[in-house]
Amino acid sequence: MEYNTLRTQLIIPEYGRHIQEMVDHCKTITDEKERNGFAEIIIEVMGELNPHLRDIPDFQHKLWDQLFIMAEFDLDVKSPYPIPTKKDTINSKPNKVDYPKSIYKYRYYGNNIRKMINVAVTWEEGEKREGLYFAIANHMKKCYLLWNKDTVDDKVIFDHLYELSDGKIDLRKSEEQLVSPERLNNNNNTNSN
Repeated sequence: MEYNTLRTQLIIPEYGRHIQEMVDHCKTITDEKERNGFAEIIIEVMGELNPHLRDIPDFQHKLWDQLFIMAEFDLDVKSPYPIPTKKDTINSKPNKVDYPKSIYKYRYYGNNIRKMINVAVTWEEGEKREGLYFAIANHMKKCYLLWNKDTVDDKVIFDHLYELSDGKIDLRKSEEQLVSPERLNNNNNTNSN
């Protein structure tokens, strides 16, 4: 009995050992016409393994690329798509994604609050802008309560808003109150149902 651990490792295991053996056999065929025909048969079989995707043009391109990868880029057949040649790009590590370096003091409000504040300070003075200021403050209160799970005084939210807007939005002396925590929690519960 032959165990899989003793066999050569598969290049693309999703297709299985039979497809890999077909690709290896295709590399040994000396007649160019026969080799091209056999390669097209392999592509058809690979497409049959994913019948819901086989008619998509991009998927055909992917199948041809995978055929050349399984052949270790050593297959001389005519492909309807550009033949991949760089083995290094297949096995290379992805580019490193930089982690955001800007650390904000109040991260629990998120970046969207900062964007909303930047937009709000550009609006014309009037009731709409005041309404937007209070909408932002209510959203900040909601974010704070999600993070803190405790009550928060409106004064704290107004202070944070003043600080985040670099002093451009000052609701600290306002008589209006923000939405109560109970009402914010009720809105969260109705939305989650």
